[in-house]
Amino acid sequence: MSWFRRYRLGPLLGLVLLVFILGVTSGQFFTVSNLLDVALQTSVNALLAIGMTFVILTSGIDLSVGSTLAFSSALAAQWMVAGISPWMAGIAALCIGGLAGALNGVMVAYARLAPFIVTLGTMTLFRGLTEIYTNGQPIFNLPNSFNGLGNGAILGIPVPVWITVVVFLIAWAVLSRTVAGRRIYAIGGNEKVAYLAGVRAKRYLVVVYMVSGILAALAGLVLTSRLATAEPTAGNGYELDAITAVVLGGTSLMGGEGTLVGTIIGALILGVIDNGLNLLNVSSFYQDAVKGLVILIAIMLDRKKSEGR
Repeated sequence: MSWFRRYRLGPLLGLVLLVFILGVTSGQFFTVSNLLDVALQTSVNALLAIGMTFVILTSGIDLSVGSTLAFSSALAAQWMVAGISPWMAGIAALCIGGLAGALNGVMVAYARLAPFIVTLGTMTLFRGLTEIYTNGQPIFNLPNSFNGLGNGAILGIPVPVWITVVVFLIAWAVLSRTVAGRRIYAIGGNEKVAYLAGVRAKRYLVVVYMVSGILAALAGLVLTSRLATAEPTAGNGYELDAITAVVLGGTSLMGGEGTLVGTIIGALILGVIDNGLNLLNVSSFYQDAVKGLVILIAIMLDRKKSEGR
């Protein structure tokens, strides 16, 4: 079975089996509208997971993505309500996300603080700033032109899905076809060895956290557009979904090993599970239990894989 491990077919096989089971148990699963719904519902988590993959490949973690999503989207929404164009507000939100990520990266790379502790702190910080800025109230009356970002379609496919595909292709090209991508893997494999080989590891660490922050802000814009409102509680728990998608896709929490294709498969697995449980009218309490079980399985698989390295 070495070929099976070599080509990392485990996550894909799991997704195929899951789709088959839901197709048999629910006659609505294979309808075009439902499959598009799965892709649409997966898009936000996929964007977060793509950024998370960059971070985890360096053996880091970013627990602040959900709070960054909420903070940047709240700022953008308020600016749009105040009359700033959606384009300008969106670009500003991406810059805010990048700055939030840079803050994480600087503290991890230059202050040499543990990524878990740093991003746990900024997760609470950005969530608190969001509550302060919004006074705990949602922001309504967003421009119709902005709402098309999350609710529009091109060639019958939702715009958020197109955005996710474009981001995936760019990120895949960077990790798979550039020197920068190889250096990111090298840092995760052994940062000290990478440094001795001439890799400016600290700069790369700042950049990968910036990527995670920017994609969190982009996911926030998509989510806010879909809901036509900016909720101060947006993104709660999304960091766990993103990490689970990355680990389910075969990326090691130890760093240096994994692919973006696997990450997308992991995000789809979570999306299909959520969709299937809804189609089967499973209680939300049980859905939380199932998601928790999936997270535990993902961690155990990563641990087993790490022990075999």
